[in-house]
Amino acid sequence: MPAIMRAAAGLALATGAGALCAWLGTPIPWMLGPLFALAVVRVAGIDVRAPAGARTIGQWVIGTALGLYFTPATVASVAAVWYLPVAGALFAIAIGYLAGALLARLAGIDVTTGVFASVPGGAADMAALGERHGARVDRVAAAHSLRMLLVVAIVPAAFAVADVRGMDAFEPARATFEAQGFAMLMAATLAGALAARQLNVPNAFILGALAVAIPLTAAGLRLSAVPSLVTNAAQLLLGCALGARFGPDFLRGAPRFGSAVTVTVLLSMVASTAFGVVLAKLAGEPVASVVLGMAPGGIAEMTVTAKVLQLGVPLVTTFHVARVVALLLLTGPLFALVRRRWPRHNEPAVRRQR
Repeated sequence: MPAIMRAAAGLALATGAGALCAWLGTPIPWMLGPLFALAVVRVAGIDVRAPAGARTIGQWVIGTALGLYFTPATVASVAAVWYLPVAGALFAIAIGYLAGALLARLAGIDVTTGVFASVPGGAADMAALGERHGARVDRVAAAHSLRMLLVVAIVPAAFAVADVRGMDAFEPARATFEAQGFAMLMAATLAGALAARQLNVPNAFILGALAVAIPLTAAGLRLSAVPSLVTNAAQLLLGCALGARFGPDFLRGAPRFGSAVTVTVLLSMVASTAFGVVLAKLAGEPVASVVLGMAPGGIAEMTVTAKVLQLGVPLVTTFHVARVVALLLLTGPLFALVRRRWPRHNEPAVRRQR
């Protein structure tokens, strides 16, 4: 089939899966349904695809919707606990390095590949950074795809089973839709997203949209709500993009590596949850919101979970934005510092040959 037909088939499958999950009442149906539907059929060898630009469009819409939660009162509330996202970001980096060392031992790979496969950043960003330092890009990309699948599958389900939802008072700045205001809002956040991409900002479409929507909302400029139909469509596109990462060789290739990634991701989730509980108790903040902020998933996926379950959207968003910024600023220098202390046999083969 032509590429456009494969994308159309993928979109149709994703829409049907999302509608089925919504009818069944599963958690985060419009993202999880498409994700698993596309992942399953692609692993089975059926070459359906996500629509072009699915992830960027989804991130742009979600970033815009999230920015509407940052009212002046909310900004003041989140700013008062600024130390929590900072602590969470530093912990995420530390647990990523520890998980990377464990992954290297369990999977029999070099530590460089293990670290960049385990630090909870974006798959593209970690693959690019890892390539500069000699990591195996294919293993890094595969590890992050599996991490995202596990976290997105487990975290919303765990919150749903525990019946944790609606525990915070944060609400978007405006609850009504206004067509002209909506068009102006989306145009402004699109400009921010495109500017962020030009500056090579990681997760440019969600961070760029947030960088515009948050100041507008904090300044009291309430243009329009983002309709639930639009946010559901954005979740569907994100699910398509995540599911399309998988292929027929995913289960056949390097089973030891896949098993090791699964073990380290689950351990990272347990450690992050425990640390989140401690942070929340010490600060007197809602445990569910802080735990979700600490989850080692992607910023778009975890903030969507917070939005659907009404679990402290601004705080969860701040946690994940802080982690992205910390990874961007610290991963390279910190990795260079740590690697000087590694035994020579743990370095990538490509470096030993030089």
